[in-house]
Amino acid sequence: MATKHDKNVPTVRVTKIIPVLPKPLHPQQIIHLSNLDRQCPLLMYVVFFYKSSGAFQNLSLGSVFSCFKSGLEETLSIWYPAAGRLSLNPGDGNLNLWCSNGGAVLVEAVTDAKIIELGDLSQYKAFFEHLVYKPDFHGNFSEMPLVVAQVTRFGCGGYSIGIGASHSLFDGPATYDFLHAWASSSAILKQKRGVELYKPVHERGTLLVDNLGLAKLPESGSFVTRAVAIDHLYQLIKQAMTAHTTGPDTKFATGTLPAVWNSNLVLKTFHLSGAMIESLKSKVFGERRGSFPCSSFDLLAAHLWKARTKALGMRKGAMVCLQFAVDIRNKMVPPLSKGFSGNAYVLASVALAAEELESGSHEAIIEKIKDAKNSISNDYVIAYNQALEGTQGSLPPLNELTLVSDWTRMPFHKIDFLHGEAAYVSPLLSPIPQVAYFMQSPIDLRGVDLRIGLFPQTLDAFSQQFLSNLQ
Repeated sequence: MATKHDKNVPTVRVTKIIPVLPKPLHPQQIIHLSNLDRQCPLLMYVVFFYKSSGAFQNLSLGSVFSCFKSGLEETLSIWYPAAGRLSLNPGDGNLNLWCSNGGAVLVEAVTDAKIIELGDLSQYKAFFEHLVYKPDFHGNFSEMPLVVAQVTRFGCGGYSIGIGASHSLFDGPATYDFLHAWASSSAILKQKRGVELYKPVHERGTLLVDNLGLAKLPESGSFVTRAVAIDHLYQLIKQAMTAHTTGPDTKFATGTLPAVWNSNLVLKTFHLSGAMIESLKSKVFGERRGSFPCSSFDLLAAHLWKARTKALGMRKGAMVCLQFAVDIRNKMVPPLSKGFSGNAYVLASVALAAEELESGSHEAIIEKIKDAKNSISNDYVIAYNQALEGTQGSLPPLNELTLVSDWTRMPFHKIDFLHGEAAYVSPLLSPIPQVAYFMQSPIDLRGVDLRIGLFPQTLDAFSQQFLSNLQ
């Protein structure tokens, strides 16, 4: 069958591609998406690496693949929207979720490469892109699966599990819950666990959509002002996608993204041990450390923002912005149900002049980050969601915009699809590779792995600025 091959990288040979349907099938229905769901209808990919183990080394690829298939069938019967497709409403041009039982796609593949030959799995390599299945997409979302997965057996007996899921279907926490349920349903050398999993809540029309649509929008104030201005990340993606529209049913066609997405960026992972983070806290707060509550995220986001802005050599008067996602499941009134399966976050923002950011103390920047977090309320979310329907203003250049995605509360490496934890879980190239991911370290529970896209000419400067107070 198909062979994935680029010059100077190992060959990956696809041996099987099959659709996987819910078992049993679910009655077809349309689920109305919120504006938060509609912002990024792309597949986002991660790759799980499981090194060779005596526990499963002698199992055939066919038997492992069969277990994944049966586990996915069972999981799709509960997470039934994941077996559907996005559907364009001809009336308003908005995407909704059509629970059509169209199914996910599962791929079997082999490679002679050995996992040890890949070196440090935390450092992104172009070869990783061959470990996921990327369906052809010509602009018609009703034909594109929302979940795809590729099981690849390596020459050493290890495996990778490459998974893509539509961002219109899941945000980070919902993706984690879905994959956790799938792993629990795939009995590979283990009994199906009696792990308590929240039953997913898919009725968005009775939760997030209605909450946002029926609540009163604040007439004035910072909620509306900030909500109109803060959704730069997904507006950038939408701008790139809609620039290549070719017909009435391709409103969100991707085509070839602009040069900024294809630019020569280096994806670099920095390992921050728990000791390094504690050292930075001591240097920033000194004797006042115990009286100044501060999360590791707040500290590292402030430190990253300062280091990246300085490394890029921003002019002093330039306005620079930090943006990060805030989970709104407990911010809504009433709170969203446990197990809510959709996009339930908004972006919080802090904006400063580059000179003010550079001269400001970590403590002052952290306070602004905490204030931005605390400003996320039910009213803020309502304004944010409604602002997504309005005309967007001018977008900041990516150099002025520092974007952070916090995965530290989603330890993907602990999901044991095979037998035990993954050696590493790597996010693949995202639509905007400049995004900085904070991930829980698989070898240090208090540590954080930071992965970020940097221009080659700024890599050394950023490394020096970012690591200067961490060693």
